Amino acid sequence: MTAVSDVSATAPPSLRPVADGVYAFVQPDGGWCLNNAGLVVGSERSVLVDTAATEARARRLREETERLAPGGVDFVVNTHFHGDHTFGNGQFAPRSVIVAHEGCRSDSAEAGLGLRSLWPDVEWGETPLVLPSLTFRDSLTVHAGDVRVELLSVGPAHTPDDVVVWIPERSVLFTGDVVWSGVTPYVLMGSITGSLRALGRLRELGAATVVPGHGPVGGGELIDETEAYLHWVQRLAQEGLRRGIGPLRAAEEADTGAFAGLVDSERLVGNLHRAYAELEGLAPGARIDVLASFKEMVAYHGGLPACHA
Repeated sequence: MTAVSDVSATAPPSLRPVADGVYAFVQPDGGWCLNNAGLVVGSERSVLVDTAATEARARRLREETERLAPGGVDFVVNTHFHGDHTFGNGQFAPRSVIVAHEGCRSDSAEAGLGLRSLWPDVEWGETPLVLPSLTFRDSLTVHAGDVRVELLSVGPAHTPDDVVVWIPERSVLFTGDVVWSGVTPYVLMGSITGSLRALGRLRELGAATVVPGHGPVGGGELIDETEAYLHWVQRLAQEGLRRGIGPLRAAEEADTGAFAGLVDSERLVGNLHRAYAELEGLAPGARIDVLASFKEMVAYHGGLPACHA
């Protein structure tokens, strides 16, 4: 992988500049619930992209934002509904307006804090469910003074309703979990085909800097690498269906090759569940049995996958 980051795996995560007035908050190693966030500080307003999974990590992020945006950020964008990107909303509301796709809001309300039950030993702290108060469908632009912050709906991809954040004047793209860096992509709740369409759209933006949802910051090569992985999953699914074997066995027998070093390889099982379902006619983003897939990921991994949130 060609992604780079100056964030030490041992240092507390901090907001590091990636362009003028644009910062990335990268949490190594990018595994389960160790997501990235970002901050845009304009001449009149500030915009935070995503929060964090636990009270402690979200508080750290808030402290970092207040260092650069005294008094607090004006807007918080949730790129999708998963708790590692939304559980920290309570650290910023009601001072900040929480913004998301309307589908993200409804899915957040339905999912609640359920993610916490998958890893009961994690010190989640107080993470009240705070839903977005401003929603949109296709796109929304926040004018932060001297810089535009464009929110673009690109789902279904990682989830049914993903949003990316594009800062054209700085050529910086925050992708949420549509793009990954050194970490296994995960599209069980979204779509393989939808993700590939979304990646094509993101490539057309021509971003100089890409901040993925998990893993180190990079450039356009992160889009290429995520795309290559998803094409590989599609081929595995096609072969698995031809052979009449299920997703778990297909994953167990797969030669991971160039993808062997990706963090959280057990996600391959979930991705194959989605790929199989789509090949059999399930619509992109349509509901799928998440719990059954997670149980097979645990079997593939040989135990509960690690979550260091």
